[in-house]
Amino acid sequence: MYRDRKFRVRPVASIVEDLDSALQVDGQERVNRTAQPPTAGRRIARAVLAILWVVVAGCGDDGSGAAADSCAGGTSGLRCLAAARGLTIGSAVNFHALSADTTYPLVAAREFNIVTPENEMKWDIVHPQRERYDFSRADAIVAWARRHGMEVHGHVLAWHQQNPGWLTAGSFGRDESIAILRDHIHTLVGRYRGRVAQWDVVNEAVDDSGGKLRDTLWLRRIGADYIDLAFRFAREADPNVQLFYNDYAIESRGVKFNAVSALVGDLKARAVPIDGVGFQSHVLFGAQCARCLDNLGANLRRITDLGLDVAITELDVPITPPPTDENLAAQAYLYDTALAACLSVPRCYTFVMWGFTDRYSWIPATFPPFDDALIFDRNYVPKPAYDALRMRLATLAP
Repeated sequence: MYRDRKFRVRPVASIVEDLDSALQVDGQERVNRTAQPPTAGRRIARAVLAILWVVVAGCGDDGSGAAADSCAGGTSGLRCLAAARGLTIGSAVNFHALSADTTYPLVAAREFNIVTPENEMKWDIVHPQRERYDFSRADAIVAWARRHGMEVHGHVLAWHQQNPGWLTAGSFGRDESIAILRDHIHTLVGRYRGRVAQWDVVNEAVDDSGGKLRDTLWLRRIGADYIDLAFRFAREADPNVQLFYNDYAIESRGVKFNAVSALVGDLKARAVPIDGVGFQSHVLFGAQCARCLDNLGANLRRITDLGLDVAITELDVPITPPPTDENLAAQAYLYDTALAACLSVPRCYTFVMWGFTDRYSWIPATFPPFDDALIFDRNYVPKPAYDALRMRLATLAP
């Protein structure tokens, strides 16, 4: 049986055609913020979604339909198996790799039906100066994704990291900070209205110790209601996009998960326009923590009990080099555990990894000596973790 999928629908024509609603003013791109009509519906059968993905995937750059052809026979990518279950499965994507590495986009297009721009929608890239936006990289990723029948998960609108110097060093009071946040969110979300399916609106707002909000420039300058405002601004800019709160270290039981649950439950109760919670799922103890995701399914269900959707948004599982049969098997177990948890929850429709090839992983530079965190090695050879995902999806296929 198919699970009903909950998501906001846009016309098929808008999926197939790469439309750009942006205006250009004095050489600097700005957004047409004209309100869109209400969505045509929020639920369709997963089988219909699967058909759409295959049809749209045939509209590649060269018209060859290579992505659609990959859904035929035994060599199909993960996207084909996932779409048959009404699941979007994907990866964060690296702009430079998409541009310079010919293998990278081919593998991504074959395997995935959703992508997250890894850095290209963050403040320091897209809004480098107060009066200047640079959409070039984000535009390229969104256009590439649409040509290959992929959804886009936008990342991120309010965060304490990767902010431009003009923002962090400025002496802005509450009213001016609210105006800055409003302009940024209206501009970015408005630009990609109808082309980005989901947004991480607020990222990592809860302190690692749990129980209180993280000390950020937004909290200091605006106050705790910056979270409400960010969600409201995003909904004003796109009435139909899914809006997520996103955080890490909430996969297991503990103070931080409880604090996040309380935060989003309060937002929902006060009619703040939040649609879901993203579980980043960076398993930072790697394959050495084989039981780290055992409570993930229960935590996903606790959030859905609040009336919210859930998603796996940034999964990776580092290991200590060199890779061995033992730690690769442990890594595969954790990837499989995460996917099984998502599939077990009726309101988990999105499963995204933070990269797919170890060639471009953020892990070795950020968390040495850990490495080899993803499902393809540096030469794009599938690892046991890839096989585990594939087997899990195939086992559940109708």
